[in-house]
Amino acid sequence: MAESGKIDPMHQFSIEPLFGTDHWQLAGHNIAFTNSALWMVATTIVLWIFVAGGMKRELVPGRWQAAVEFFTGFIDKLLLENAGSAGKKYMPYVFSLFMFILLANLLGLLPLGLVGVHPFTFTSHFTVTGALAVLSFSIVLIVGFFKHKLHFFSLFVPHGTPLPMIPVIFPIELVSFMVRPFSLGLRLFVAMTAGHVLLKVLAGFVINSTNAGVGYGALVGIPSFALMIGISALEMLVACIQAYVFALLTSLYINDAEHLH
Repeated sequence: MAESGKIDPMHQFSIEPLFGTDHWQLAGHNIAFTNSALWMVATTIVLWIFVAGGMKRELVPGRWQAAVEFFTGFIDKLLLENAGSAGKKYMPYVFSLFMFILLANLLGLLPLGLVGVHPFTFTSHFTVTGALAVLSFSIVLIVGFFKHKLHFFSLFVPHGTPLPMIPVIFPIELVSFMVRPFSLGLRLFVAMTAGHVLLKVLAGFVINSTNAGVGYGALVGIPSFALMIGISALEMLVACIQAYVFALLTSLYINDAEHLH
């Protein structure tokens, strides 16, 4: 791609089969092991190693244990503040969700291309972020109906709503509630996709200006490379913020299921 002078910023999001699995089929459906699946597995392994390494329970914790305790304490506090004491039982799920998204975002930003490995940010695909959002939304629905039965529908009628306004307010609140998984998954997907596209475009400026000559390289390539460094730092911040927002909104939705607020 670079040799032809053209940089396709969307090529980095292409899902491709690996290890000769192109024609793997199950009941007529392709089940190839893709680059996206590979990085999901890698993220899961990194998360498992991170948690396992911090479970030593030493009286004076080392840095690794302190890091794990920091994140577990952070999520525990998040749930307590947004879902109350009833939210504590969801701590394993929200912690796993937060760390999985955080590690996926950060691993996709590693400059592994320098050693011939091309990281894949699977959170830049709506099928992944949407599935995570639907999972959280499903938990909210299951908990809500299991705990409150049909009274769960009172969530769509704010307290103090005048009786004549209920036919108007109820469908509006219901639609707003049903849109939650879409907006939850879309937010993460858009944020990660936009950042990676911008970095790829800047990389194209650097490569093409350098190939065009020293003058273009100094005029366009160097500023673009400097901007890439700044954008990369910003992307790391966005990666953390998006994981936090996903966990925060999940805890708020859990609060609705528990307390019908």
